Amino acid sequence: MPLTLVRSGDYDPNALAITVPARHIPLSAIREAATAVYAAAIRTPLIRVDLPPDAATGHSAGATLPPLYLKLEMLQPIGSFKIRGAYNVVRQLTAEQLRGGVWTVSAGNAAQGVAFAARKAGARCSVMVMDTAPETKIRAIERLGASIVRATYDECWRTVEAHGSDRMTGHFVHPFDDDQFIAGNATAGLEILEDLPDVDAIVAPLGGGGLLAGLAAAVRELKPGTRIYAAEPETAAPLAASLEAGRPVYFENWRASFVDGAGGKSVLPAMWPLLALLSGSIVVTLDEVARGMRLVAERARVIAEGAAGCAIAAGLSGRAGMGNVVVLVSGGNIDLATFAALVGACDK
Repeated sequence: MPLTLVRSGDYDPNALAITVPARHIPLSAIREAATAVYAAAIRTPLIRVDLPPDAATGHSAGATLPPLYLKLEMLQPIGSFKIRGAYNVVRQLTAEQLRGGVWTVSAGNAAQGVAFAARKAGARCSVMVMDTAPETKIRAIERLGASIVRATYDECWRTVEAHGSDRMTGHFVHPFDDDQFIAGNATAGLEILEDLPDVDAIVAPLGGGGLLAGLAAAVRELKPGTRIYAAEPETAAPLAASLEAGRPVYFENWRASFVDGAGGKSVLPAMWPLLALLSGSIVVTLDEVARGMRLVAERARVIAEGAAGCAIAAGLSGRAGMGNVVVLVSGGNIDLATFAALVGACDK
């Protein structure tokens, strides 16, 4: 059964059962990032999609559905929002750090972002790529000139937790747990507020949490009361489990799926202070994800990868509430044969 776990706006992270350091991404850092990231990223459009009566399950039959707004981050040069955060980190590295090269760990999109930024900076790049990454993303990383180090999902997740690996050399660019990466991601939130000042809710997929943390930092500062929801697949929903437990936990019975860019095995304790104050986590089924991908392909001619489809499905569920709901279409890096199989298999 799909699940929405909600935290109120006055939820107190100091009441958690574990001790976590305070963490805050200042608006000044986000605005500073916005002066620089467009040397690599683009300002993506926000489009309105009017929904057919049977598009959402969270409304009564025959109801007139509110429109859904799509923030099209799949139009970025690397096909994903990750270019924002990656470039914001790499552009601030010293000449000495760049000479030593950079590396990251990723299922594909962060790797492309770091590789793109490194190439622009003239630095070598290597990527530890998890074995769940689709070949489409691996080939894209190679085209950007990065070298590939293959690893199991578990080794990659341990590297994410430890912020390092003895198999890699150079400066580590963390794919989400980095304040500068988060500030770069947050520039998408500034754009949403500029294009739709009366936004009521924003839905984005949760991988490691760097996108949602950035959106929350920007939007809550400038438009308090805006609801911000994570979207997670039922196969990997660590934030939902963590919100229920009141502390960051591992997600039991995790399994890989075509939603490869979202749904980790746990919420990192360092990310918890930034994620615990989200409005909630909307957990959706894989069938709902595929149907969401199909709907935006039909209605908006948008190709969304699994993680983006997860956010679309959450936006269509009705559980983000009424009003102007924006879904962040985080990426479009999916093999076309896989996409065709997924959208062709779901019900019309």
